[in-house]
Order: sequence, then structure tokens, then C-alpha cells
Amino acid sequence: MTTGTLPSRFRVEEMDCASCATKIDTAVRRMPGVTDVSISVTAGTMTVHHAGDAALDGAIAARVTTLGYPTRPLTASAPAPATPAPCCGGHGHQDHGHGHDHAGQDHAGHHHAGHDHAGHDLAGYDHSAPGHADHDHAGHGHAAEAPPAPAAAPASRPWWRSGKGRLTLASGGALALAYGLGLLVPGLHAWIFTAAMLVGLVPIARRAFAAARAGTPFSIEMLMSVAAVGAVVIGATEEAAAVVFLFLIGELLEGVAAGKARASIQSLAALVPKTALLEADGKAREVPAESLTVGARILVRPGERIPADGEILSGESPIDEAPVTGESTPVRKGAGAAVFAGTVNGDAALRVRVTAAAQDNTIARVVRLVEEAQERKAPTERFIDRFSRYYTPAVVLVAALVALVPPLAFGGAWDAWIYKGLAILLIGCPCALVISTPAAIAASLSAGARRGLLMKGGAVLEAFGKVTTAAFDKTGTLTAGTPRVTDVIAFSGTEAETLRLAAALETGSSHPLAKAILEQAEAEGLDVPAVAEAKALGGKGVSGRVGTAEVFLGSPQAADDLRGLTAGQREAVARLNDEGKTVSVLVADGIVAGAIALRDEPRPDAAAGLKALAEAGIRTLMLTGDNRRTAGAIGARLGIAVRAELLPQDKQRIVTELQRQGEVVLKVGDGINDAPALAAADVGVAMGGGTDVALETADAAILHGRVGDVAALVALSKRTMRNIRQNITLALGLKAVFLITTIAGITGLWPAILADTGATVLVTLNALRLLRPPAVAAPRAGDTAAA
Repeated sequence: MTTGTLPSRFRVEEMDCASCATKIDTAVRRMPGVTDVSISVTAGTMTVHHAGDAALDGAIAARVTTLGYPTRPLTASAPAPATPAPCCGGHGHQDHGHGHDHAGQDHAGHHHAGHDHAGHDLAGYDHSAPGHADHDHAGHGHAAEAPPAPAAAPASRPWWRSGKGRLTLASGGALALAYGLGLLVPGLHAWIFTAAMLVGLVPIARRAFAAARAGTPFSIEMLMSVAAVGAVVIGATEEAAAVVFLFLIGELLEGVAAGKARASIQSLAALVPKTALLEADGKAREVPAESLTVGARILVRPGERIPADGEILSGESPIDEAPVTGESTPVRKGAGAAVFAGTVNGDAALRVRVTAAAQDNTIARVVRLVEEAQERKAPTERFIDRFSRYYTPAVVLVAALVALVPPLAFGGAWDAWIYKGLAILLIGCPCALVISTPAAIAASLSAGARRGLLMKGGAVLEAFGKVTTAAFDKTGTLTAGTPRVTDVIAFSGTEAETLRLAAALETGSSHPLAKAILEQAEAEGLDVPAVAEAKALGGKGVSGRVGTAEVFLGSPQAADDLRGLTAGQREAVARLNDEGKTVSVLVADGIVAGAIALRDEPRPDAAAGLKALAEAGIRTLMLTGDNRRTAGAIGARLGIAVRAELLPQDKQRIVTELQRQGEVVLKVGDGINDAPALAAADVGVAMGGGTDVALETADAAILHGRVGDVAALVALSKRTMRNIRQNITLALGLKAVFLITTIAGITGLWPAILADTGATVLVTLNALRLLRPPAVAAPRAGDTAAA
């Protein structure tokens, strides 16, 4: 009964390369009722859209199984509760109504002069900024149904227990037995080796004919079958049996090597514990981690892995985020901080509120993103696919001409030239060539994901290596995104007393500038006194009584009006303002006691990251909505050209202008107010890409927010392209050498099959080198800030 187009998911085993996926795709698409097919070699899964006939699932599984890939339907994941996705991908930033006017700087009455927040693009401060309001979250289906979690990987098993492993062992045993019997009964030598050959060839031939019926006549199995049968016909039975065995060894090694690349990313899923301690009614009970819902409260004991993305409700502990973000140093987190599934709690118990269901936690999203990315082919990969469609039939034609033309036209010996034609048929198998690009891209995407560098496909990975200009947002990208106290100046008394009184007035405020002053006081171990009669003075500042002293903290202009600043004090304030800092002046008992300067400081690795890009020949540029003075100060410190006071549409326009000038533009931003520019750039990168908007808008995301990781993405792209060129050279070079030596009569069937299977294994192993970290890591500059 047809009920409309429905998706069905299948587990496909022993699918180790792109050519396997192509055969399966061709076979399934030709089935009646099938409208679309999506295959992930990395995940070992296939999604088929068809006209909801339940019986068709079984037919699809049977069709793919006949091709030599055991297939079974997967149970669909249950939909997530209909809960809107929390901001930042469930990383704890739920409430954007801060309750103060950042544009006008109404900090409970403060007015910090010298710092233009109207143009300030502090990430998260101005959520009415263009580019955010225009983004339709409803369109992403957050409130409907979470995407299914990646299917669990097949259980790891030793190679000798796999279907390919058992067949290879059986073929090898038959070949060894044939050699023994051949010595004992020389007269039956040909028949014995033919029987040994059939042990391996029959399954291969069965797959070849199934593929031919399903629309892939020039499969490697078909070429192998023709070559083996042809060798028997001309009496080369011993070589035919050996060639089949070597072919099976090559396929087995290819599967083992591909499995390593697959395991690299799928092992991430194993980081999430299977169970969690759910707190309800004052008791904690163990439940499956996958059953946790958004809003659930869990207890995480010291030393345990955190079972879900969440927000800490109580407790403070160092969190080891290396498994997820690659961050080498544990990050101490307390109430209100976001934690990720799969990270390790340190030395204290934490109570955590779950902010993302199991199928949408950080690990599941990373795995799913990489799997989807590996289905998006790079331009080089698409070219190789098109090339191989013509390459294989051309090889068959050349082999036929070599076998037939010399005997027919020049009186050559039939046996000798048929033998050479069969060898060319084996040499021409396209496996090594077809796998040369996707193997390298799969390894790179996996390696990047394990370091917190996510890319949406091979095309994105390839594009990074072509970038000539990198344009950065300032706030939250080149800088940490939150202001910090940079200077404390005492005009009367001590610096510690100035900071202590200012912190007393700011106690209880949630404004970012107030929080920065309180954090600095805590960092210096100051005893912050209580404040009485605290009140806000609209547009000026805040006042109160600390002990017996009347204290005021506010803008320099308000302090000047209240008490009057000296020329030296005005000069000090002006100097700090020229450095792009916000200045608050403290007045105590009618005396100007001191000043506190704050600024959103560059990330610790920003300068090193920009230098690495410059050394790679990439021009860097800051595009920011902040005022010119602040942006200029940060730009001068980092050595980057600055374009300031820009609206989102201005950033997009500048990116487009650079592209018209022939530049390949990389745009790095927070994924919200930079959305238009991210979409317009040749490559868009979301810094600290935990947000849904970032992952949807940008082409890539950097999970732990290090500027140096932008250079790491470029370096990974260049390493990958070098690897791909090496693989293609290796694949075609070996074939060219053995083609010439075969026609010259120097080599035969054995070297021919070794040229094919050997090249396939070498190409795969070369691609796996990309899983290793580079010899020189990306600049980190001691940065321990996680996204």
C-alpha cells in the first residue's frame, strides 16, 4: 500500500570505497518506486526514499546483498520531543533578555563614555542586530523533529571473521592445497588449479553478474572474472588461481585500511557513556543516556564522563574537553557554564540540566556532520568519477585490441597476445584511481573533526587551499567576546582600594562590564564590602554608601560634572580611550579616587594565528561593527587591516568587492550577525561553531574558537590536496609502468594484479597518513578558551 514517499535506512556491511557505493547507488536507483538514494561509506549506511511500500525495504536489502554487501534495514530513530532548540546548540545560553540597553549603554544608570556600543558587535550583546532577526529558526525545524542520530557503527570484529576474510582464507587454503596435490598428481595439474581458482572466483563472478544486471557492467569483479576465465582458457590455470587469491587479499587489505578511517570518527560516538544518573523526587537513579530529555537534571560524579550536553546547575570542577574539542588543558567550570557530552568531569560532583537530546548532542552532531560532509564530493572527486566512467570501458577496449589485433593483423601467437590482453584488463581496474580522492578527503574530514575543525564536504576542504584573503569579525572571533579589566589607576589611595569600592557598587549587576570588574576583584582576592543605599543615576552611573563613604562609579563626564577632573586625570582618561578602552571613574567622599579601564581583549592566540595565515601567503582583514577607535586599537595590536563601523550588509558588500577583484575570500565570524557575509564568501567559517545558526550558515566551524585553527584548516586543505595528487600519480603511474612492461612481454598476470591491488592498498594507506596530526601544530599561544 503506497502512502507517499518515505525514507528507509539500511546498514550496509563490507562497503569500503566509493566504487562500492556507486554500484549500490546504481542498483537501488533502478528499482521501481525508489526516488532518491543517499549512501555514507563512512557510516556504512544507506538512506532510500521510496513510495512507502513496506515490502520494498526487504527487496532493497536483498538487491544490495546480492552485490556482495550484506544489508539489513535499520529501525528509525524516535523523534525528539517538540522542544525549540536552545540557543548555541543547547550550550546553555537560554536567555537573551539581559534587561539592559547595550546600545545606549544604560548599565543600571551607567554611561561609560568613550566607548561606542551603538556600533559594537559584541557577540551576544545586541541580538537585534541585522542578520539575526532575519534568520528564520522555524524554517530549520528545530521545533519539530530532531534529525536522527547517526546509526551505530557495526561491532568491530577481526578481519578473519568478516565475509571477505573468510573467503580470502578459503581461497588461500585451496591454492596451497592445489600446489600440494599438483606435485602428487602432475597429470591433473590444470584441473586442480582450476578448482582452487573457482573457490574464490565463484563469489566474485556472482557479484559481477549481479552488478551487471543492476546497471554496472564494467565492475572490477567483472574484469577480474573475465581475466581469470580467459587465463584458464589459454592454459594459465596456476596463474589464474594465484591472481584470484591476490585480488581477494587486495580487497581485504582495502577493507582493513578503510575501516581505520571509518573508526577514527565513529569512535567519537563511544565517548558518550551508556548510562546517566537522573535526579527526580530527591533521588538519583541510573537510566540509559539516550533516554534523557531536554530539561532533565542529572548528577555527574568526579571522574565520570558527562552523558549529555547541558548547563551546570551547581558544583564547580575542571572539565577535560580534549575528547571533543582537542583542548589540552582542563577548563574549570561552575554554575551556568555549558558542558558537552563525552567530556570528563574532574574532581567534584556536578548537577547538570540537559540542554540537548541524545540524537542532537555535540558528539552526535559532529559525527553526523562529518558523515554528511563525506557525501558531498569535491571538484577533484567529481572529475575522477566522470573520468572513471570512460576510463574503464576504454581499458576493456584496449585489452581487446591487444588480444585480437596482433594475431589477426600480424600473425602473432594467440596465446601470447590473449595473455597480454588479460593482463592489461587487470592492470586497468580503476579501484586505486577511484579511491584516491575520497579516501584522502574522508581521512581529512575525520582528522579535522577530532581536532574540533568541522567542514561540510570535500568541496569546502578543497576550497580552503585556494584562499587568498581571510576576513575576520572582531568581537567573539579575534577577541574573546567579553570585556576584561585592563587598567586600574589610583588617583587617590591604592589601586586595590579603587577596585574594591568599584566591585562593591557592581555587586548584583549582570552587565558584562560589571561582571568584568567583579571577576577582576575576585581574581585579586579582594574582600568586597557590602553596599548600602545603592541606586542608579540614569545615564550617569551608580552610587551607594560603602561603610561611611559615599561612592559613585560612572562615566568620566558624569564624574567631571560631579566633582571636576584635573588636567592630568583627563589626560589619563583620554589616553585609555585612545587605546579603545571603556573608562569608569570612581568618586569616594567627594574625591576622584581612581579609574578603571575595560576592553574586549584579543584571544591569546590571535596574533600567532594571523601571523600563520600571513606566512601562508593569505592577506588578513578585520570587518567589524565596532567603532573605529576601538577596532583600530585592536587592529594595531594584532597587525591586521581594519574596516570598522560596518553593518552586516556592509560586510557582505566588502566580501563581494574582494571577490570581484579576483580574491578567494574566507570569512570568519560568529555565525549570527555575520550570516550575510558568511554566505557570500567563498568559504565561511563559524568561530566557536556550537550554534545552530553557525553550522547552518557557514561552510565550516571551529569548535574551540582558536584563531590559529583557521590556519590549521588551510594547512589541512593543502596537505590533503598534496595527498590526492600523490595518490593519483601513484595509481596512474603504476598502471602506466605495468602497461608498457606487459605489452613488452616483461610482466604478466601476477604483476598485473599486484599493480592493481597493491596500488589500491598503497593509495589507501597514504590517505590514512592524514589522520595523524601535522608535525607542527597550529599556533595555540597557550589558549585554553573553549568555545
